[in-house]
Amino acid sequence: MIPSARLQAAIDILADLDARRRPAAEALKDWGAHHRFAGSGDRAAIAGLVYDGLRRQASAAWLLDAATPRAVMLGTLRLARGLDAEAIARLFDGTPHGPAPLTEAERARLATATLDGAPAWVAGDYPEWLDARLEAAFGDDRIAEMLALAARAPLDLRVNRLRTGRAAAKAALAHLDAAETPWSPDGLRIVVPAEGKSPAVQAEPAFLKGQIEIQDEGSQLAALLTGAKAGEQVLDLCAGGGGKTLALAARMGNRGQVFAFDADSRRLAPIFARLERASTRNVQVRAPRGTQDVLAELAGHMDLVVVDAPCTGTGTWRRNPDAKWRLRPGAIEQRVKEQAELLDQAVRFVKPGGRIAYITCSVLPEENEDQIRRFIAATPGWRAVAPGELAAALAKSAATTANGAAETANGAAATANGAATFAEAVRCSDVGLTMTPLRTGTDGFFLSILTRSD
Repeated sequence: MIPSARLQAAIDILADLDARRRPAAEALKDWGAHHRFAGSGDRAAIAGLVYDGLRRQASAAWLLDAATPRAVMLGTLRLARGLDAEAIARLFDGTPHGPAPLTEAERARLATATLDGAPAWVAGDYPEWLDARLEAAFGDDRIAEMLALAARAPLDLRVNRLRTGRAAAKAALAHLDAAETPWSPDGLRIVVPAEGKSPAVQAEPAFLKGQIEIQDEGSQLAALLTGAKAGEQVLDLCAGGGGKTLALAARMGNRGQVFAFDADSRRLAPIFARLERASTRNVQVRAPRGTQDVLAELAGHMDLVVVDAPCTGTGTWRRNPDAKWRLRPGAIEQRVKEQAELLDQAVRFVKPGGRIAYITCSVLPEENEDQIRRFIAATPGWRAVAPGELAAALAKSAATTANGAAETANGAAATANGAATFAEAVRCSDVGLTMTPLRTGTDGFFLSILTRSD
């Protein structure tokens, strides 16, 4: 497909999303099924245009003074792709199967319009109704924070230290230009250019041998900051597909026990193959069985309960930009209710002196700091670990490896030495810390460690 035909396809898909309000991945899949002549490179390029359009939807519409899919794509080419009016005109030239030529009004807007004077929600590309919440979270930094959440995310990988070390995994992925992540001692990062196709990591020998897993660096750090240690008893209460379960088990060196549970057994389906591939031996999967309490014998015996809570996913907008335009206030209220219930359930399993790790991939205060303050106020005997203590825990955890290999210890030491910088990078409150793309280069994550004193 020629570039202009790809642009028209992206405009058509944006129109479909406007009309049907469905996930972008679903619309892209349907388009591919009905246009089988498009090769994998074409489909990747079109998907990139669609997702960039969703990332910059508000600001692109402001720039063109119109909210049509065509206007959004024009503004996106200016704002996200850095093309000037002449370069865009060469793409919008009336070629068959491509978009119609630029109008004089469009050409003028592309040449002269700016975002000067645009309200925060337009400049930051997020729904207007979220502005007060994001101001509470970030204050005057909210535009910069949201622009970082409107950028493309890299492809992050976690090295499975049960199978290999980071240096060896990096060497195995040298052809993909994999680089070490700045914070996680287990992370590798692959940057995919705007026009590029994401590498088929799941077909790589390193993946098939269980040496790497796809996992954002922020998620890796959240698992690391739980402080899970070899020999401990750990309950992952919202295990889902097992991303953090596997990270916890690897940090524990297959010693101790991780119980992986999820209230929806369908979400647990991928975990079994992942555990086998990763050579993980200290995980028990507990799926719901009707009204049976499958976790009854764990009550009061857990050193650590991980609540990777269901949330709005506002911290993942780099990867799921369509989600920000489909989010509604009622979804926040529902998630907050579910999170409170899960925290209250977690208390049942923690032994005296144990802890709860509360994690969300949200940047909204209601789901994060407000949720923890509610829990502490309503639950005597619990306190939140200060963010400074978490930074110290990061240094200690990074320097302490599960298998004691020299390569691992040396690699972790560099991260431990930089932990103070990480502490400066994250946003800290009295009850936890928040990672964001702007400050840490990760997805948005909130983490609070709650300790039990009674």
